[in-house]
Amino acid sequence: MSVSRVLLRLALCAAALLPVTASAAEEYVYDAVHSSVSFKARHLDISWIHGRFNEVDGKFSIDRQDPAKSSFQLTIKADSVDTANAARDEHLRQPDYFDTKQFPTIEFRSTKVKAIEGGYEVTGDFTMHGTTRPITIQLMGGRQIESRGVRRVGFSTELRLKRSDYNFDKNAIGPIGDEAVVIIDCEGMSK
Repeated sequence: MSVSRVLLRLALCAAALLPVTASAAEEYVYDAVHSSVSFKARHLDISWIHGRFNEVDGKFSIDRQDPAKSSFQLTIKADSVDTANAARDEHLRQPDYFDTKQFPTIEFRSTKVKAIEGGYEVTGDFTMHGTTRPITIQLMGGRQIESRGVRRVGFSTELRLKRSDYNFDKNAIGPIGDEAVVIIDCEGMSK
C-alpha cells in the first residue's frame, strides 16, 4: 500500500474521532390539526368580519445555534377561505377578491431570519393574488416540547396587509376594508 493511501486512511480515522461541533437544524412540518391561519377585515368600517383558511401546509427548519440558517415556508390554498357564510366565501373566491382559479395559493418563503427576545424576526417573500412583496414578521414562541414521542414547537404572529398592495381591484374593495389582520398560530411536528 502506498504511503499516500496510508496517510489518507489515518486522516479519515482521525477525523471520525474528532468531536462534532456543528449542530443540525431541527426540521418541522406544519401540524394542521393544532394550527390555524385566520383573518379579520372591517365591514363598512363599523364591524369586523372574521374568517380562516382551512387548507394550509408548511415546513420550517430551526438552527438554534445559527438562526440565520433557519427557514420558514407556508402555503395556503386560497379557495379554502371560510367565513362561516357560503355565499360570501364563494364571492371571496371570485376575480374581484382572491381570484382563486388564477391565483390558487398564498405563499410565504423566508429570506432572512434572526433571533429576537421571545422568538424570531423573519423577513421573506409574501405572494398573494399574483404579487410578491417582501414583509417582515415577528414570530413569537419557539418553545420545544416532546409529546408522545414527537418533538413539537409553536409560534404565533399577527400582521396587517393591504389588499391594494397585492393588486386587488381597488374599485372592488368596497364595503370590506382594504386592510386585513392576519393571525397565524403554528405548531410544527418534527419530521
